[in-house]
Amino acid sequence: MLLRRMESAVNQVLRGQGVTLFESLVLAAILFERTGEIQPSHLAETFQTTRGNISHCVSSLEAKGLVRRKMDVEDARALRLVLLPAGRRRAVRVAGILDGMQRRFEDRFGAVKLEGMIGQMGAVEEVCRSLARTADGAEL
Repeated sequence: MLLRRMESAVNQVLRGQGVTLFESLVLAAILFERTGEIQPSHLAETFQTTRGNISHCVSSLEAKGLVRRKMDVEDARALRLVLLPAGRRRAVRVAGILDGMQRRFEDRFGAVKLEGMIGQMGAVEEVCRSLARTADGAEL
């Protein structure tokens, strides 16, 4: 519930850019990739999501004229994602917005406290993963 409220709030911040939080993260990932392009499977690994979620997001970004898929020159069976000029401009803007949000978090909580909160969130995630593994084999 908390995660959904936080995501909704960030989506509201990004509404003026015409992208969701997840779309903005995908744009930023492509922007910061050294080669300027990325395989969708790499995004799925990075964001720990399914290829289907990445495909849906990429389709939305393509429809908005921000990215395009192209054939991977090293592997004709694979695709790579590249930013279109409008996508590059939007990626720079959303990266700036996300950076500003991080600075506000650091200003409000302090870098040490924020780092501790992120560590605690990681611990909660690990407990949830452990519970999921346990639930696969036995009742809790």
